[in-house]
Amino acid sequence: MKLKFTKMHGAGNDFVVIDAINQAVNISPDHWKQLADRRFGIGADQILVVERPSSGDVDFRYRIFNADGGEVEQCGNGARAFVKFVVDKGLTEQREIRVETLSGVIAPRLEDDGQITVDMGAPLLAPERVPFDTAGLMPRTMGSAALWPLEIGGTLTELAVISMGNPHAVQVVADADAAPVAQHGPLIENHRRFPRRVNAGFMQVVDRHHVRLRVFERGAGETLACGTGACAAVVAGITMGLLDSPVAVSTRGGELSIAWDGGGAPVRLTGPAVSVFEGTIDI
Repeated sequence: MKLKFTKMHGAGNDFVVIDAINQAVNISPDHWKQLADRRFGIGADQILVVERPSSGDVDFRYRIFNADGGEVEQCGNGARAFVKFVVDKGLTEQREIRVETLSGVIAPRLEDDGQITVDMGAPLLAPERVPFDTAGLMPRTMGSAALWPLEIGGTLTELAVISMGNPHAVQVVADADAAPVAQHGPLIENHRRFPRRVNAGFMQVVDRHHVRLRVFERGAGETLACGTGACAAVVAGITMGLLDSPVAVSTRGGELSIAWDGGGAPVRLTGPAVSVFEGTIDI
């Protein structure tokens, strides 16, 4: 089967985007994994699939497959690529759309300056909603945040657990460059306390409106940027009393901006999305 695709990225977090409205897409998890492979496929952190909506109150359905072939709930940088793709391809004339995901509806908007803002919805802070197993653990309170102690690689690590439609565990580090992302990231991702695995964030606070961030993503490893990870990190920092909205998030792939008014308010993610090339691949 020949499959048309577009290669895109958002701050270095790279995607293969597939239009499943104008072509038939019936492939297996092994095929998603093949497409994401950087040696034997196209290469990507995630595969994004554009589908027709399942109901009349949204414009599109947005499906996300990680590099390991597993389908996941949410991807903030991918949401920005998604809206740019559907606008560029003439699939919509709207600059703001409503998109259904596995975790609910999001609303990405293409700004006049080419940046894209996504209403990511309200964060979920209750551990059972992440989900995170707290049995036998006692958190330390910092501001309004609960910091949960886990032993990671022989080191006691305090984590703020947050869902942005997908699970995140955020820790504060002194230096993002020196953080043990490669060593501790997979240990956190696969820790038994996270039944659906988790994205591990390592956040360095620069000042009250600026952080540096690295994220070891569930099913993808460390990526150059993670949109939902940036949202979770800023929510964690604000609830800890370390940050004030809006916050500039410096990733290894570029700059993102996160705004959150606290409580049940939605998190707003702003950043770039870039089309790199298009092609056709035999599957």
